Amino acid sequence: MNKILTATSASTENRPSANDNARGRGFDNSEHCMHLLEEAQSLVQQSIDDDQPGAPELSVVIPVFNERDTLPQVIAAVQALPITKEIIIIDDGSSDGTADWLRSQRGKSGLTIVLRRRNRGKGSALRMGFRHCRGAIIAIQDADLEYDPRDLMKVIRPIQDGLSDIAYGSRYLGNEVQDPSFLHRLGNRVLTGLSNVTTGLRLTDMETCYKAFRRELIQGVTLRQCRFGFEPEVTAKLARSGQRFMEVPIEYQSRGYDEGKKIGWRDGVNAIYCMLRYSRWD
Repeated sequence: MNKILTATSASTENRPSANDNARGRGFDNSEHCMHLLEEAQSLVQQSIDDDQPGAPELSVVIPVFNERDTLPQVIAAVQALPITKEIIIIDDGSSDGTADWLRSQRGKSGLTIVLRRRNRGKGSALRMGFRHCRGAIIAIQDADLEYDPRDLMKVIRPIQDGLSDIAYGSRYLGNEVQDPSFLHRLGNRVLTGLSNVTTGLRLTDMETCYKAFRRELIQGVTLRQCRFGFEPEVTAKLARSGQRFMEVPIEYQSRGYDEGKKIGWRDGVNAIYCMLRYSRWD
């Protein structure tokens, strides 16, 4: 099954005129309307997906933003996993040719491709991707090859075996230091520690990309964060609901900001806000 959808953007529609005294308010309203349209499109497509026979064991959601060089390798590696699967790709307004390449993938079995004209952030892309999933387990895969897709089988194993409801792939459970940046390691340790204090969990890597969930759990959570605040938000909300967490060690090849790394110090500040907020209320 292959689907390719295009999510429209407010950047080219319903703009207020230059003489509109309520220009800022008009733009916000337009953005809100387009967001609602996007959400409705996803809900309609989800109902179509749910009617499809033969649900796979695994749904892999890949949020993408300007990853033309690495995305084909990531998709090929995920496709090679020894499990029945579907791949949900959300292109979040790429401008480097990624969207054009994805359009060329029409007809490829097992791919659902959503093209967004405006960048809205990783968390927003994941929310949309989750709605398209039909697999018993949903897992997240980044498109930049920092994480080896072969490790996904290790990440989902505790859920398959009934040992946990949520599984995280930890970059820090092994003895080898895989991230050469001391600041990255320190920042992750601080954020994971604060997350553990607010959630009561004992994680070693809350900020990891590799997160897997039983489908009904993640589709039943209302998520609000549009950028990297997704990580502490989803952790806090699932911990509040009393779900079982487990971590497994994974391989990790860190890349720098010159290679396209997108998370920054502002995301760290927002992560702390998310921990304090979502550990107590929505």
